[in-house]
Amino acid sequence: MTLGEEVAPEAVSAMEETIGIDACAEPGWFRFWFADQRWEWSDELAAMYGYAPGEVEPTTDLLLSHKHPDDREHVASCIAAALETGQPFYGRHRIIDTHDEVREVVVVGDLMTDGDDKVIGTSGYYVDVSERLEEQRQEVLEEILPEVIEARAVIEQAKGALILAYGVNAEQAFRVLRWRSQETNTKLRDLAAQFVDELRMLNKETAGFRTRFDHLLLTVHERVS
Repeated sequence: MTLGEEVAPEAVSAMEETIGIDACAEPGWFRFWFADQRWEWSDELAAMYGYAPGEVEPTTDLLLSHKHPDDREHVASCIAAALETGQPFYGRHRIIDTHDEVREVVVVGDLMTDGDDKVIGTSGYYVDVSERLEEQRQEVLEEILPEVIEARAVIEQAKGALILAYGVNAEQAFRVLRWRSQETNTKLRDLAAQFVDELRMLNKETAGFRTRFDHLLLTVHERVS
């Protein structure tokens, strides 16, 4: 069941109309092969950069050309590190689309392997967490979704973990959780509870914690009973 199915359909429609959810906010997926440094992206991710489906082929140079000048060097080093160490590409940075609009994104990455479990690349999602909801709109959201508010305790814990790992604010963390709920057809409160339970088992002192954290976020729905 998705988040939208937890409340009346008319309430969900009212919420979407009120807070102004649009297609540009949809997460987009990517794949990056290490051997030939080849990229693939979804139409949603192309749109995030301002391109129509099939308009351009994604390349490292193209992606870097859209990074905010203050973030470009950092992103380039993250891509280089992924190639050198075989680790996922992830992080938080800003992009500038073809309309010169600045978007703040969180990249959630995981590893791609072949049939022999050999690492061949990285894949994941871009989540647009740009500031778009005004305080009054958030109040309307809470009024329309009382079931979500009742489950706030565990959701707040999951949000706190995302805030710590990705350096986002509370509203942006909630958008990431809501995305995984909708993407995996899992109740938001159940996803958050499972995520928090499994997160407790991760050792933050262990090398590769961020890689394990991203993997947990992308697969936790599979273990929700």
